[in-house]
Amino acid sequence: MNALTDATHHPALRSWVPSANLPGCDFPVQNLPLGRFRPRAAEGRELPPWRAGIAIGDQVLDLALARQQCPWPEDVYSLLDLLAQGDLAAFLASGRPAWRRLRAALSAALAEGSEQGPFLELCLHPQSAVEMALPLAPRDYTDFYAGIHHAMTVGRLMRPDNPLLPNYKWVPIGYHGRASSVGLGGSVRRPRGQVKSTAEAPPTYAPCRRLDYELELGLWVGVGNELGQPVPMARAEDHLYGVSLLNDWSARDMQAWEYQPLGPFLAKSFATSVSPWLVSLDALAPFRRPVQRPADDPEPLPYLDSAFNRAHGGIDITLEVWLQTAAMRQAGQAAVRLSQSNALDAYWTPAQLLAHHSSNGCNLATGDLLGTGTLSGSAPGQGGSLLELSLGGKQAIDLPGGQTRTFLEDGDTVVLRAYCEAPGAVRIGLGEVSGTVLPVLDPV
Repeated sequence: MNALTDATHHPALRSWVPSANLPGCDFPVQNLPLGRFRPRAAEGRELPPWRAGIAIGDQVLDLALARQQCPWPEDVYSLLDLLAQGDLAAFLASGRPAWRRLRAALSAALAEGSEQGPFLELCLHPQSAVEMALPLAPRDYTDFYAGIHHAMTVGRLMRPDNPLLPNYKWVPIGYHGRASSVGLGGSVRRPRGQVKSTAEAPPTYAPCRRLDYELELGLWVGVGNELGQPVPMARAEDHLYGVSLLNDWSARDMQAWEYQPLGPFLAKSFATSVSPWLVSLDALAPFRRPVQRPADDPEPLPYLDSAFNRAHGGIDITLEVWLQTAAMRQAGQAAVRLSQSNALDAYWTPAQLLAHHSSNGCNLATGDLLGTGTLSGSAPGQGGSLLELSLGGKQAIDLPGGQTRTFLEDGDTVVLRAYCEAPGAVRIGLGEVSGTVLPVLDPV
């Protein structure tokens, strides 16, 4: 525990929802992530509207039903009103005091021995019986490049003598992504695009042959800023609600040809997948850590620096990538883990990414999505993409049944998972996001 924690994080806290107390559960009462769902409808029945919910164990607490059927402190009703119609954006825009107040109320209501328990038992849906939606429809999407080990490894493949460009340790690098193709995963269609087979040959329009994933965190803006008014580091985290997993699917052969001079475009815009549950920064409080940089690295410029960020800007999140091929699925074989890394290896913190994004006066808005960039470690087996694990396609990865991979093949399913563990704290998870590669469509 640390100075950022409160009663909602106490390791002795247990829930009256039995599954929330099981070892390894992603969603104990110390987590309480927010999402949008609806109960699955029987065939031929009208689909119910989307609702706001809280994940607790293997259940979803329906906040519209909870508002109707359970007694609450007077000030909590207005917060639940914002969520009763499934409108997460209105609640996120209400700001950190409101977020913390609702978290405290839900923690008390879902805790073992709560007098509200008998009411809320009637407001639960099994997660297996609901359909999830994007937590918010992102108005805008920016992808950063905060993973220095990813940047170094990729840089060595292209520039062995100068892998890290001179601006990297001074300015958070990012590009403007495509918000309309952000989804929850599922089917991901292999894209077509311009590719070059050799340096001398002209480009051709062909299916991507070097399809890849990127293991990232998604940062969700809760409170926006006015155009022309930068967000200072001291208040940056008050504008960030929380995090999800993010897979920035990448067509490496298309990217290699198109990225100069303006950066990624069609190689990235065909699909971005996020996990359905928003884990609040408040839930992550027990896992905040000091920012550590090499002693000879430059200090951040003042607009990217604060005492709070130095002491608590890092977040200890274990990140994993799992792969199941079509042949493994047909043989009944489970997915295998390809890599494990940690968000502490990011060079820039969430607060620095948001502060830099707004530093020129750019107006961020509720529901804007910021990707961290690929979060890799420095050791073998810690690469957050196949580009790194296969050394640019030169070193095949061995899989069960004699299969190998350098890049993704049709039928492959990629699963991202993440969780936080620390002494004196209850483990919490971010859930998972998965996507299965489908063959390219023929041009119309």
